[in-house]
Amino acid sequence: MESAEAQPSERRRLSRERVLRAAVEVADAGGLNGLTIRSLARALDAKPMSVYYHVANKDEILDSIVDFVFSEIELPSADGDWRVELRRRATSARNVLRRHRWAIGLMESRTTPGPATLQHHDAVIATLRAAGFSQALTAHAYALIDSYTYGFALQEAGLPFEGPETVGDVAVPIMEQFAAGNYPHLVAMATDYYLKPGYDFGDEFDFGLELILDGLARLLTSTG
Repeated sequence: MESAEAQPSERRRLSRERVLRAAVEVADAGGLNGLTIRSLARALDAKPMSVYYHVANKDEILDSIVDFVFSEIELPSADGDWRVELRRRATSARNVLRRHRWAIGLMESRTTPGPATLQHHDAVIATLRAAGFSQALTAHAYALIDSYTYGFALQEAGLPFEGPETVGDVAVPIMEQFAAGNYPHLVAMATDYYLKPGYDFGDEFDFGLELILDGLARLLTSTG
């Protein structure tokens, strides 16, 4: 049994920041299902009760690590060109979500947002409003950009390959199962485009994002 004298020492050794960083690392390694107070305590080489000294429960951990993820995304500046700023912010969000795939479905689900989360939302809204977007168009633009960014991140996370060099390892065995003549358009697209050297599914992100920004720019012009 842990002695009363050992508990203060362990508490001094831990900190809330260290506990939350460890929680992010545990989630990165094994997903949210693998994140428990016990697994977190093991990662910290501490007792579960020492973890509870810094966080009340798993809900508080989830709120806090979501805020940690938001803190890693670059903030847009209302003083800059709105397209440049929102492109930079969307690209940063995608890169952060590639590191923390567990966060994709969690970021908008928490009901107790932290300061980094609130600062992030405020900065995006400020950038759109400074560019001349009405409140309604700001809401539409924000929802559209985030739906695309999170959706693309989710699709990337679900792909059965990592990087363009491994596409063939997955796609070729699948196509070999097709009977001759079946799915001709799919086979032609794969062999003539997807499996060609240099194709990277990740490049599709920039193409789609530019279409969205182009559309929003036209709306902004047409509404004056």
